Amino acid sequence: MMPMGHNEARENRDGQLLCGYEGVGEAHSFVSGGSVSARGVLYVHSAPAALCPHVEWAVAGVVGVPVKLEWSAQAAAPGTQRAELNWQGVPGTSAAIASALNGWQRLRFEITEEATPGCDGVRYSYTPTLGIFTAVTSASGEVLVPEGRLRSAMDRAAAQEADLAEELDRLTGRVWDEELEPFRYAGDGAPVRWLHAAG
Repeated sequence: MMPMGHNEARENRDGQLLCGYEGVGEAHSFVSGGSVSARGVLYVHSAPAALCPHVEWAVAGVVGVPVKLEWSAQAAAPGTQRAELNWQGVPGTSAAIASALNGWQRLRFEITEEATPGCDGVRYSYTPTLGIFTAVTSASGEVLVPEGRLRSAMDRAAAQEADLAEELDRLTGRVWDEELEPFRYAGDGAPVRWLHAAG
């Protein structure tokens, strides 16, 4: 399993907030500034009922406040539940939540984080069969592929080590989208909650 990239926030010695995106093979970039707030959405696409309180506890452990999700039946996977949570917190909250839920075998989720000053937008997608996928995203939610990864894919295709179309599908997370799409549509019209992280 590849390590996942993430937005990260920390304070320097002067108490200024530093934030930046850190990804596999990516350079670290940090900008200093005042208090920065990020927001995004956690989509739990499917979870067995017995796992639902554990998801809430894991998210609460990251955000520092109690979390109670409104669970509803997931039509795409009978016997499972789904929930959505709009959140607001420090940059990097999505990475911390994705890390807390990563590897839970019977859980499907996505979590997004909108761009903030000095931090790219990001989306994490997880399925039990595929594991985790991480992508930098545009303001409209489209996956952005870094130049270095595109060049590497072209080089591998030129050397006949890989098919370019397959490499591009991998870089854009196509198989994750295909697996999660039925769960996304089954969640249309479901209740959504807002959560503001402590701190």
